[in-house]
Amino acid sequence: MRKRSFILFVPAAVAVLAAPAAASAAAGLPAAGVSSSSSASTNFSFRGMNLKLPSGWKVHRNGDRVVVATGKCKRPEPFASNCQSFWVFGPTEYTDLPVGGGSLTYTGKYQFHPFSGVIPCPFNAKTSWYEGEKATSTGLRQVGRGHKAMYNAWPNQCVTNNGGRRTASFTQREWFLPKSRILVVDVWNTPGLSDVLKRATWS
Repeated sequence: MRKRSFILFVPAAVAVLAAPAAASAAAGLPAAGVSSSSSASTNFSFRGMNLKLPSGWKVHRNGDRVVVATGKCKRPEPFASNCQSFWVFGPTEYTDLPVGGGSLTYTGKYQFHPFSGVIPCPFNAKTSWYEGEKATSTGLRQVGRGHKAMYNAWPNQCVTNNGGRRTASFTQREWFLPKSRILVVDVWNTPGLSDVLKRATWS
């Protein structure tokens, strides 16, 4: 797989790319998510993985992809701007991706992005998402008993469309379970998500 597998292709004058929460803090935006200490909860199952979600998190399922809205969300779709959420993908959403004029499959080697093109910053639709090329954190993370995910954290920036001035920075976090064929992506640094995944059960 070529290095550009999951890196956006953009005109020289425009910078693009990925989205989490360190950025929202840098931009002075409110933190996304609901505290995992909430007493009420919602059960969510996907390809044998069972998660207990805090009260207030809402599940929007569309085939092999799920958007779990953790706060305000105008349009519950992956990579949509102004939707505090994280995403859960099955194999049809991360294999044979039409990136760079070819067909590529996510492996964790490069940051996940399902298509080529310029996309808006997750928390500011008037700026673009500029993707980092090197993960700042990698390793294995527990996702319930007997299951470990390949974990990568990718640095990203929001930049203006006319000159590339940086307006915020953020991290895209990815948990990939190749045997279970599940990919979890978080661009809002969702509070409590790591613990929710760690406490997953399997059926």
